[in-house]
Amino acid sequence: MFSLAEPLWLLPLCYGAALLANLFPWAHARHWALARLAGYGGALLVLVALLLALLDGRDNDRLGLVMAALVSLLGLVILDYSERYLRGEPGQRRFILALLGTLASVATVVSTGNLYLLVGAWILSSLCLHPLLTFYRDRPAAVIVAHKKFIASRLADACLIAAAALLIQAADSHQLPLIVERLASAASAGGGLAWSVELALALLVLAVILKSAQLPVHGWLIQVMEAPTPVSALLHAGLVNLGGFVLLRFAPLLSQAPVAQTLLVLVGGLTAVLAALVMMTRVSIKVRLAWSTCAQMGFMLMECGLGLYELALVHLLAHSLYKAHAFLTAGEVVGQVSRHALYVPERAPGLGQTLLALPLAGLWVLALHGLWTSFLPQHALPAAALALLAVGLAPWCIRRASWVHGVLVSGVLLVAYLLWHLAAAGLLAGTPRPGPYQDALAALVVMLFIGLYLLQAWITSHPHGALARRLHQRAFAGFHLDEYFTRLTFRLWPVRAQ
Repeated sequence: MFSLAEPLWLLPLCYGAALLANLFPWAHARHWALARLAGYGGALLVLVALLLALLDGRDNDRLGLVMAALVSLLGLVILDYSERYLRGEPGQRRFILALLGTLASVATVVSTGNLYLLVGAWILSSLCLHPLLTFYRDRPAAVIVAHKKFIASRLADACLIAAAALLIQAADSHQLPLIVERLASAASAGGGLAWSVELALALLVLAVILKSAQLPVHGWLIQVMEAPTPVSALLHAGLVNLGGFVLLRFAPLLSQAPVAQTLLVLVGGLTAVLAALVMMTRVSIKVRLAWSTCAQMGFMLMECGLGLYELALVHLLAHSLYKAHAFLTAGEVVGQVSRHALYVPERAPGLGQTLLALPLAGLWVLALHGLWTSFLPQHALPAAALALLAVGLAPWCIRRASWVHGVLVSGVLLVAYLLWHLAAAGLLAGTPRPGPYQDALAALVVMLFIGLYLLQAWITSHPHGALARRLHQRAFAGFHLDEYFTRLTFRLWPVRAQ
Protein backbone atom coordinates (compact mmCIF):
# COMPACT_ATOMS: atom_id res chain seq x y z
CA MET A 1 0.00 0.00 0.00
CA PHE A 2 2.88 2.38 0.75
CA SER A 3 5.33 1.35 -1.98
CA LEU A 4 6.55 4.50 -3.66
CA ALA A 5 7.37 5.32 -7.24
CA GLU A 6 11.17 5.65 -7.31
CA PRO A 7 11.44 9.28 -8.56
CA LEU A 8 9.44 10.41 -5.53
CA TRP A 9 12.40 9.70 -3.28
CA LEU A 10 14.38 12.30 -5.22
CA LEU A 11 12.06 15.15 -4.15
CA PRO A 12 13.58 15.67 -0.67
CA LEU A 13 17.02 15.00 -2.13
CA CYS A 14 16.43 17.74 -4.69
CA TYR A 15 15.76 20.34 -1.99
CA GLY A 16 18.58 18.94 0.14
CA ALA A 17 21.09 19.15 -2.72
CA ALA A 18 20.20 22.81 -3.31
CA LEU A 19 20.63 23.47 0.42
CA LEU A 20 24.09 21.83 0.48
CA ALA A 21 25.15 23.69 -2.65
CA ASN A 22 24.23 27.00 -1.00
CA LEU A 23 26.71 26.28 1.80
CA PHE A 24 29.72 26.63 -0.53
CA PRO A 25 31.28 30.06 -1.18
CA TRP A 26 30.90 29.84 -4.95
CA ALA A 27 27.10 29.72 -4.59
CA HIS A 28 26.72 33.00 -2.68
CA ALA A 29 25.87 34.95 -5.82
CA ARG A 30 23.66 32.17 -7.17
CA HIS A 31 21.56 31.21 -4.17
CA TRP A 32 18.21 32.17 -5.72
CA ALA A 33 19.09 30.43 -8.99
CA LEU A 34 19.84 27.22 -7.08
CA ALA A 35 16.61 27.55 -5.11
CA ARG A 36 14.58 28.03 -8.30
CA LEU A 37 16.33 25.03 -9.85
CA ALA A 38 15.30 22.94 -6.84
CA GLY A 39 11.71 24.17 -7.15
CA TYR A 40 11.39 23.36 -10.86
CA GLY A 41 13.37 20.13 -10.49
CA GLY A 42 11.13 18.94 -7.66
CA ALA A 43 7.98 19.66 -9.65
CA LEU A 44 9.42 17.79 -12.66
CA LEU A 45 10.38 14.78 -10.53
CA VAL A 46 6.89 14.51 -9.06
CA LEU A 47 5.36 14.77 -12.53
CA VAL A 48 7.59 11.90 -13.68
CA ALA A 49 6.60 9.87 -10.60
CA LEU A 50 2.91 10.43 -11.32
CA LEU A 51 3.33 9.35 -14.96
CA LEU A 52 5.26 6.21 -13.97
CA ALA A 53 2.61 5.34 -11.39
CA LEU A 54 -0.07 5.56 -14.09
CA LEU A 55 1.93 3.47 -16.57
CA ASP A 56 3.34 0.65 -14.45
CA GLY A 57 -0.02 -0.36 -12.91
CA ARG A 58 1.52 -1.22 -9.53
CA ASP A 59 -0.17 -0.51 -6.21
CA ASN A 60 1.70 2.73 -5.60
CA ASP A 61 1.32 5.00 -2.62
CA ARG A 62 -1.32 7.23 -4.19
CA LEU A 63 -1.76 9.37 -1.08
CA GLY A 64 1.99 10.03 -0.92
CA LEU A 65 2.12 10.87 -4.62
CA VAL A 66 -0.67 13.43 -4.36
CA MET A 67 0.83 14.99 -1.23
CA ALA A 68 4.25 15.16 -2.90
CA ALA A 69 2.65 16.91 -5.88
CA LEU A 70 1.09 19.42 -3.47
CA VAL A 71 4.42 20.02 -1.70
CA SER A 72 6.30 20.49 -4.97
CA LEU A 73 3.69 22.95 -6.27
CA LEU A 74 3.72 24.98 -3.06
CA GLY A 75 7.51 24.90 -2.96
CA LEU A 76 7.81 26.17 -6.52
CA VAL A 77 5.33 29.02 -6.00
CA ILE A 78 6.70 30.09 -2.60
CA LEU A 79 10.33 30.05 -3.79
CA ASP A 80 9.46 32.21 -6.77
CA TYR A 81 7.40 34.60 -4.64
CA SER A 82 10.10 34.83 -1.94
CA GLU A 83 12.75 36.01 -4.39
CA ARG A 84 10.63 39.01 -5.37
CA TYR A 85 9.32 39.63 -1.85
CA LEU A 86 12.78 39.76 -0.20
CA ARG A 87 14.56 41.70 -2.92
CA GLY A 88 16.93 44.14 -1.21
CA GLU A 89 16.52 42.56 2.25
CA PRO A 90 19.59 41.43 4.24
CA GLY A 91 19.83 37.80 5.31
CA GLN A 92 18.43 36.28 2.11
CA ARG A 93 20.90 33.39 2.13
CA ARG A 94 19.90 32.50 5.69
CA PHE A 95 16.25 32.57 4.57
CA ILE A 96 16.93 30.27 1.60
CA LEU A 97 18.79 27.70 3.69
CA ALA A 98 15.97 27.51 6.23
CA LEU A 99 13.28 27.39 3.52
CA LEU A 100 15.01 24.61 1.58
CA GLY A 101 15.53 22.66 4.81
CA THR A 102 11.85 22.99 5.65
CA LEU A 103 10.75 21.86 2.18
CA ALA A 104 13.14 18.90 2.25
CA SER A 105 11.79 17.82 5.64
CA VAL A 106 8.14 18.12 4.59
CA ALA A 107 8.85 16.23 1.36
CA THR A 108 10.44 13.44 3.40
CA VAL A 109 7.39 13.19 5.68
CA VAL A 110 4.98 12.72 2.78
CA SER A 111 7.20 10.38 0.74
CA THR A 112 8.66 7.96 3.28
CA GLY A 113 7.28 4.67 4.55
CA ASN A 114 9.85 4.48 7.35
CA LEU A 115 8.52 5.60 10.73
CA TYR A 116 11.98 6.60 11.95
CA LEU A 117 12.41 8.91 8.96
CA LEU A 118 8.88 10.27 9.26
CA VAL A 119 9.33 11.23 12.93
CA GLY A 120 12.81 12.67 12.37
CA ALA A 121 11.76 14.68 9.32
CA TRP A 122 8.65 16.05 11.05
CA ILE A 123 10.78 17.22 13.99
CA LEU A 124 13.38 18.70 11.63
CA SER A 125 10.72 20.63 9.71
CA SER A 126 9.80 22.48 12.91
CA LEU A 127 13.45 23.22 13.71
CA CYS A 128 14.05 24.58 10.19
CA LEU A 129 10.91 26.72 10.44
CA HIS A 130 12.19 28.49 13.57
CA PRO A 131 14.78 30.68 11.72
CA LEU A 132 12.07 31.66 9.24
CA LEU A 133 9.73 32.80 12.01
CA THR A 134 12.57 34.87 13.53
CA PHE A 135 13.83 36.23 10.21
CA TYR A 136 13.48 39.75 11.60
CA ARG A 137 15.51 39.19 14.76
CA ASP A 138 15.18 42.79 15.93
CA ARG A 139 11.42 42.47 16.40
CA PRO A 140 10.61 41.34 19.97
CA ALA A 141 7.14 40.07 19.02
CA ALA A 142 8.63 37.67 16.45
CA VAL A 143 11.12 36.26 18.98
CA ILE A 144 8.50 35.80 21.72
CA VAL A 145 5.95 34.09 19.49
CA ALA A 146 8.58 31.81 17.94
CA HIS A 147 9.60 30.86 21.49
CA LYS A 148 6.01 29.84 22.31
CA LYS A 149 5.84 27.82 19.12
CA PHE A 150 9.19 26.18 19.92
CA ILE A 151 7.92 24.99 23.31
CA ALA A 152 4.65 23.62 21.89
CA SER A 153 6.55 21.80 19.15
CA ARG A 154 9.00 20.21 21.59
CA LEU A 155 6.10 18.91 23.68
CA ALA A 156 4.63 17.49 20.48
CA ASP A 157 7.97 15.90 19.57
CA ALA A 158 8.12 14.13 22.94
CA CYS A 159 4.63 12.68 22.36
CA LEU A 160 5.55 11.72 18.80
CA ILE A 161 8.75 9.91 19.81
CA ALA A 162 6.96 8.00 22.58
CA ALA A 163 4.14 7.02 20.20
CA ALA A 164 6.61 5.82 17.55
CA ALA A 165 8.54 3.75 20.11
CA LEU A 166 5.36 2.03 21.32
CA LEU A 167 4.14 1.31 17.78
CA ILE A 168 7.51 -0.08 16.64
CA GLN A 169 7.73 -2.30 19.72
CA ALA A 170 4.17 -3.57 19.30
CA ALA A 171 4.52 -4.33 15.56
CA ASP A 172 8.20 -5.38 15.65
CA SER A 173 8.81 -3.25 12.56
CA HIS A 174 9.62 0.34 11.66
CA GLN A 175 7.96 0.18 8.24
CA LEU A 176 4.69 2.09 8.23
CA PRO A 177 2.67 -0.33 6.07
CA LEU A 178 3.72 -3.30 8.18
CA ILE A 179 2.92 -1.49 11.42
CA VAL A 180 -0.58 -0.60 10.26
CA GLU A 181 -1.24 -4.01 8.71
CA ARG A 182 0.02 -6.09 11.65
CA LEU A 183 -1.61 -4.07 14.41
CA ALA A 184 -4.93 -3.75 12.56
CA SER A 185 -4.98 -7.51 11.87
CA ALA A 186 -4.13 -8.29 15.49
CA ALA A 187 -6.91 -5.97 16.68
CA SER A 188 -9.45 -7.63 14.37
CA ALA A 189 -8.43 -11.10 15.52
CA GLY A 190 -8.18 -10.26 19.22
CA GLY A 191 -11.25 -8.04 19.55
CA GLY A 192 -9.46 -4.74 19.91
CA LEU A 193 -6.16 -2.91 20.13
CA ALA A 194 -3.63 -3.63 22.86
CA TRP A 195 -3.36 -1.00 25.61
CA SER A 196 0.11 0.02 24.41
CA VAL A 197 -1.21 0.67 20.90
CA GLU A 198 -4.17 2.65 22.31
CA LEU A 199 -1.70 4.74 24.32
CA ALA A 200 0.54 5.22 21.27
CA LEU A 201 -2.38 6.46 19.17
CA ALA A 202 -3.50 8.82 21.94
CA LEU A 203 0.05 10.24 22.12
CA LEU A 204 0.12 10.55 18.33
CA VAL A 205 -3.15 12.51 18.44
CA LEU A 206 -1.75 14.79 21.17
CA ALA A 207 1.30 15.45 18.99
CA VAL A 208 -0.94 16.33 16.04
CA ILE A 209 -3.08 18.63 18.23
CA LEU A 210 0.02 20.50 19.45
CA LYS A 211 1.52 20.83 15.98
CA SER A 212 -1.80 21.85 14.40
CA ALA A 213 -2.24 24.85 16.75
CA GLN A 214 -5.40 23.64 18.46
CA LEU A 215 -6.88 25.26 21.55
CA PRO A 216 -5.49 26.16 24.04
CA VAL A 217 -1.97 26.13 22.46
CA HIS A 218 -3.07 28.01 19.35
CA GLY A 219 -1.72 31.46 20.21
CA TRP A 220 1.59 31.18 18.35
CA LEU A 221 -0.21 30.59 15.04
CA ILE A 222 -2.40 33.66 15.52
CA GLN A 223 0.42 35.96 16.62
CA VAL A 224 3.18 34.91 14.22
CA MET A 225 2.51 37.82 11.87
CA GLU A 226 6.00 39.35 12.06
CA ALA A 227 7.37 36.69 9.72
CA PRO A 228 7.58 37.40 5.96
CA THR A 229 4.41 36.64 4.00
CA PRO A 230 5.89 33.64 2.12
CA VAL A 231 6.69 32.08 5.50
CA SER A 232 3.05 32.52 6.54
CA ALA A 233 1.96 30.86 3.29
CA LEU A 234 4.31 27.92 3.88
CA LEU A 235 3.22 27.55 7.50
CA HIS A 236 -0.54 27.76 6.94
CA ALA A 237 -0.67 25.89 3.63
CA GLY A 238 1.89 23.18 4.35
CA LEU A 239 3.26 22.58 7.82
CA VAL A 240 0.12 22.67 9.96
CA ASN A 241 -1.55 20.29 7.49
CA LEU A 242 1.02 17.55 8.11
CA GLY A 243 -0.92 16.39 11.16
CA GLY A 244 -3.93 15.56 9.02
CA PHE A 245 -1.73 13.64 6.58
CA VAL A 246 -0.17 11.55 9.37
CA LEU A 247 -3.63 10.72 10.75
CA LEU A 248 -4.66 9.51 7.29
CA ARG A 249 -1.62 7.21 7.27
CA PHE A 250 -2.83 5.61 10.50
CA ALA A 251 -6.54 5.56 9.58
CA PRO A 252 -7.02 1.76 9.92
CA LEU A 253 -5.72 1.92 13.49
CA LEU A 254 -7.47 5.15 14.48
CA SER A 255 -10.80 3.63 13.51
CA GLN A 256 -10.33 1.10 16.33
CA ALA A 257 -9.07 3.54 19.00
CA PRO A 258 -11.99 5.20 20.88
CA VAL A 259 -9.74 7.35 23.10
CA ALA A 260 -7.88 8.83 20.14
CA GLN A 261 -11.15 9.39 18.24
CA THR A 262 -12.72 11.16 21.22
CA LEU A 263 -9.70 13.45 21.63
CA LEU A 264 -9.80 14.40 17.95
CA VAL A 265 -13.54 15.11 17.96
CA LEU A 266 -13.64 17.07 21.22
CA VAL A 267 -10.52 19.20 20.69
CA GLY A 268 -11.04 19.63 16.94
CA GLY A 269 -14.76 20.39 17.19
CA LEU A 270 -14.40 22.95 20.01
CA THR A 271 -11.46 24.60 18.25
CA ALA A 272 -13.41 24.88 14.99
CA VAL A 273 -16.43 26.45 16.72
CA LEU A 274 -14.54 28.89 18.97
CA ALA A 275 -12.06 29.93 16.27
CA ALA A 276 -14.92 30.55 13.84
CA LEU A 277 -16.55 32.88 16.38
CA VAL A 278 -13.29 34.74 17.02
CA MET A 279 -12.63 35.11 13.29
CA MET A 280 -15.89 37.07 12.93
CA THR A 281 -14.48 39.84 15.17
CA ARG A 282 -11.20 40.38 13.31
CA VAL A 283 -10.52 43.16 10.80
CA SER A 284 -6.89 42.46 9.85
CA ILE A 285 -6.78 40.20 6.78
CA LYS A 286 -3.78 38.13 7.91
CA VAL A 287 -5.15 37.68 11.44
CA ARG A 288 -8.50 36.55 10.04
CA LEU A 289 -6.66 34.05 7.84
CA ALA A 290 -4.72 32.78 10.86
CA TRP A 291 -7.89 32.20 12.88
CA SER A 292 -9.39 30.58 9.79
CA THR A 293 -6.47 28.13 9.68
CA CYS A 294 -6.96 27.32 13.35
CA ALA A 295 -10.64 26.59 12.72
CA GLN A 296 -9.96 24.61 9.55
CA MET A 297 -7.37 22.42 11.26
CA GLY A 298 -9.82 21.73 14.06
CA PHE A 299 -12.47 20.76 11.53
CA MET A 300 -10.04 18.47 9.72
CA LEU A 301 -9.01 16.68 12.93
CA MET A 302 -12.67 16.31 13.86
CA GLU A 303 -13.34 14.69 10.47
CA CYS A 304 -10.56 12.17 11.11
CA GLY A 305 -12.02 11.43 14.54
CA LEU A 306 -15.41 10.75 12.96
CA GLY A 307 -13.91 8.41 10.37
CA LEU A 308 -14.69 10.77 7.47
CA TYR A 309 -11.24 10.30 5.95
CA GLU A 310 -12.24 11.11 2.37
CA LEU A 311 -13.73 14.39 3.56
CA ALA A 312 -10.55 15.11 5.56
CA LEU A 313 -8.35 14.52 2.50
CA VAL A 314 -10.46 16.79 0.31
CA HIS A 315 -10.34 19.38 3.09
CA LEU A 316 -6.56 19.08 3.41
CA LEU A 317 -5.85 19.58 -0.30
CA ALA A 318 -8.40 22.36 -0.80
CA HIS A 319 -7.34 24.23 2.33
CA SER A 320 -3.65 24.09 1.37
CA LEU A 321 -4.26 25.56 -2.07
CA TYR A 322 -6.73 28.16 -0.81
CA LYS A 323 -4.58 29.32 2.11
CA ALA A 324 -1.41 29.60 0.01
CA HIS A 325 -3.30 31.75 -2.50
CA ALA A 326 -4.94 33.81 0.26
CA PHE A 327 -1.65 34.71 1.98
CA LEU A 328 0.31 35.35 -1.21
CA THR A 329 -2.44 37.69 -2.44
CA ALA A 330 -3.31 39.20 0.97
CA GLY A 331 -2.35 42.67 -0.24
CA GLU A 332 -4.94 42.52 -3.02
CA VAL A 333 -7.73 41.34 -0.71
CA VAL A 334 -7.96 44.71 1.03
CA GLY A 335 -8.64 46.48 -2.26
CA GLN A 336 -11.14 43.84 -3.33
CA VAL A 337 -13.09 44.15 -0.09
CA SER A 338 -13.15 47.95 -0.35
CA ARG A 339 -14.39 47.87 -3.95
CA HIS A 340 -17.01 45.28 -3.10
CA ALA A 341 -18.30 47.35 -0.18
CA LEU A 342 -18.39 50.45 -2.39
CA TYR A 343 -20.23 48.98 -5.37
CA VAL A 344 -22.13 46.07 -3.78
CA PRO A 345 -23.28 47.12 -0.31
CA GLU A 346 -23.84 44.14 1.99
CA ARG A 347 -27.36 43.62 3.30
CA ALA A 348 -27.60 41.23 6.23
CA PRO A 349 -30.28 38.54 5.70
CA GLY A 350 -33.14 38.38 8.16
CA LEU A 351 -33.36 35.76 10.89
CA GLY A 352 -36.26 33.92 9.26
CA GLN A 353 -34.46 33.78 5.91
CA THR A 354 -31.30 32.43 7.55
CA LEU A 355 -33.19 29.78 9.51
CA LEU A 356 -35.12 28.66 6.43
CA ALA A 357 -31.87 28.22 4.50
CA LEU A 358 -30.75 25.34 6.75
CA PRO A 359 -33.61 22.88 6.03
CA LEU A 360 -33.61 23.98 2.39
CA ALA A 361 -29.91 23.12 2.12
CA GLY A 362 -30.57 19.81 3.90
CA LEU A 363 -33.28 18.81 1.43
CA TRP A 364 -31.10 19.88 -1.49
CA VAL A 365 -28.19 17.79 -0.19
CA LEU A 366 -30.41 14.73 0.28
CA ALA A 367 -31.89 15.09 -3.20
CA LEU A 368 -28.54 15.41 -4.98
CA HIS A 369 -27.00 12.68 -2.84
CA GLY A 370 -29.89 10.36 -3.68
CA LEU A 371 -29.29 10.99 -7.37
CA TRP A 372 -25.56 10.40 -6.83
CA THR A 373 -26.05 7.06 -5.06
CA SER A 374 -28.43 5.84 -7.75
CA PHE A 375 -25.43 5.78 -10.11
CA LEU A 376 -22.64 5.07 -7.57
CA PRO A 377 -24.19 3.26 -4.59
CA GLN A 378 -20.80 2.11 -3.32
CA HIS A 379 -19.78 5.76 -2.78
CA ALA A 380 -22.66 6.83 -0.54
CA LEU A 381 -21.70 9.44 2.06
CA PRO A 382 -22.25 8.83 5.80
CA ALA A 383 -25.08 10.73 7.45
CA ALA A 384 -22.61 12.89 9.42
CA ALA A 385 -20.95 14.08 6.21
CA LEU A 386 -24.33 14.95 4.68
CA ALA A 387 -25.34 16.95 7.76
CA LEU A 388 -22.06 18.88 7.83
CA LEU A 389 -22.36 19.61 4.10
CA ALA A 390 -25.88 20.94 4.63
CA VAL A 391 -24.71 23.28 7.41
CA GLY A 392 -21.81 24.46 5.25
CA LEU A 393 -23.94 25.06 2.14
CA ALA A 394 -26.82 26.81 3.93
CA PRO A 395 -25.17 30.29 3.84
CA TRP A 396 -24.71 29.99 0.08
CA CYS A 397 -28.46 29.79 -0.36
CA ILE A 398 -28.87 33.34 0.97
CA ARG A 399 -25.69 35.03 -0.27
CA ARG A 400 -26.95 35.41 -3.83
CA ALA A 401 -29.35 37.72 -5.58
CA SER A 402 -32.24 35.28 -5.25
CA TRP A 403 -33.12 31.96 -3.64
CA VAL A 404 -32.99 30.21 -7.02
CA HIS A 405 -29.53 31.56 -7.73
CA GLY A 406 -28.31 30.57 -4.26
CA VAL A 407 -29.68 27.03 -4.50
CA LEU A 408 -28.11 26.56 -7.94
CA VAL A 409 -24.71 27.79 -6.71
CA SER A 410 -24.87 25.52 -3.65
CA GLY A 411 -25.82 22.61 -5.94
CA VAL A 412 -22.79 23.23 -8.14
CA LEU A 413 -20.58 23.30 -5.05
CA LEU A 414 -22.08 20.04 -3.79
CA VAL A 415 -21.55 18.28 -7.12
CA ALA A 416 -17.96 19.54 -7.18
CA TYR A 417 -17.43 18.12 -3.70
CA LEU A 418 -18.92 14.75 -4.65
CA LEU A 419 -16.48 14.50 -7.54
CA TRP A 420 -13.61 15.42 -5.21
CA HIS A 421 -14.90 12.81 -2.75
CA LEU A 422 -14.87 10.17 -5.49
CA ALA A 423 -11.23 10.98 -6.27
CA ALA A 424 -10.30 10.96 -2.56
CA ALA A 425 -11.96 7.55 -2.13
CA GLY A 426 -9.70 6.23 -4.86
CA LEU A 427 -6.63 7.64 -3.11
CA LEU A 428 -7.66 6.12 0.22
CA ALA A 429 -8.76 2.70 -1.03
CA GLY A 430 -9.23 0.24 1.83
CA THR A 431 -9.87 2.87 4.49
CA PRO A 432 -12.46 1.61 7.02
CA ARG A 433 -15.91 3.14 7.22
CA PRO A 434 -17.09 4.91 10.39
CA GLY A 435 -18.12 2.53 13.19
CA PRO A 436 -20.94 2.72 15.77
CA TYR A 437 -18.84 4.72 18.25
CA GLN A 438 -17.96 7.28 15.60
CA ASP A 439 -21.63 7.53 14.62
CA ALA A 440 -22.48 8.44 18.23
CA LEU A 441 -19.77 11.12 18.23
CA ALA A 442 -21.11 12.38 14.89
CA ALA A 443 -24.53 13.09 16.40
CA LEU A 444 -22.92 15.35 19.02
CA VAL A 445 -20.83 17.12 16.36
CA VAL A 446 -23.81 17.79 14.12
CA MET A 447 -25.74 19.33 17.02
CA LEU A 448 -22.68 21.45 17.89
CA PHE A 449 -22.40 22.90 14.38
CA ILE A 450 -26.13 23.43 14.01
CA GLY A 451 -25.90 25.38 17.28
CA LEU A 452 -23.04 27.45 15.83
CA TYR A 453 -25.10 28.16 12.71
CA LEU A 454 -28.09 29.29 14.79
CA LEU A 455 -25.90 31.48 16.99
CA GLN A 456 -24.31 33.16 13.97
CA ALA A 457 -27.76 33.65 12.45
CA TRP A 458 -28.95 35.42 15.60
CA ILE A 459 -25.85 37.62 15.79
CA THR A 460 -26.08 38.55 12.12
CA SER A 461 -29.73 39.56 12.43
CA HIS A 462 -29.23 41.34 15.80
CA PRO A 463 -25.71 42.81 15.55
CA HIS A 464 -26.36 45.46 18.22
CA GLY A 465 -28.13 43.22 20.72
CA ALA A 466 -26.85 42.48 24.22
CA LEU A 467 -25.85 38.90 23.31
CA ALA A 468 -23.86 40.06 20.28
CA ARG A 469 -22.04 42.74 22.30
CA ARG A 470 -21.08 40.38 25.13
CA LEU A 471 -20.00 37.64 22.76
CA HIS A 472 -18.00 40.11 20.65
CA GLN A 473 -16.00 41.25 23.68
CA ARG A 474 -15.09 37.71 24.68
CA ALA A 475 -14.46 36.51 21.14
CA PHE A 476 -12.27 39.52 20.34
CA ALA A 477 -10.11 38.52 23.30
CA GLY A 478 -9.95 34.95 21.99
CA PHE A 479 -11.91 33.86 25.06
CA HIS A 480 -8.63 34.49 26.98
CA LEU A 481 -7.53 30.92 26.26
CA ASP A 482 -4.06 31.78 25.00
CA GLU A 483 -3.13 33.76 28.13
CA TYR A 484 -3.03 30.63 30.30
CA PHE A 485 -0.61 28.83 28.00
CA THR A 486 1.53 31.96 27.58
CA ARG A 487 1.92 32.43 31.35
CA LEU A 488 2.78 28.77 31.79
CA THR A 489 5.43 28.77 29.04
CA PHE A 490 7.09 31.94 30.31
CA ARG A 491 7.11 30.55 33.85
CA LEU A 492 8.70 27.27 32.76
CA TRP A 493 11.08 28.69 30.15
CA PRO A 494 11.37 32.51 30.01
CA VAL A 495 12.49 34.22 26.83
CA ARG A 496 14.59 37.36 26.59
CA ALA A 497 13.85 39.48 23.53
CA GLN A 498 16.96 40.98 21.94
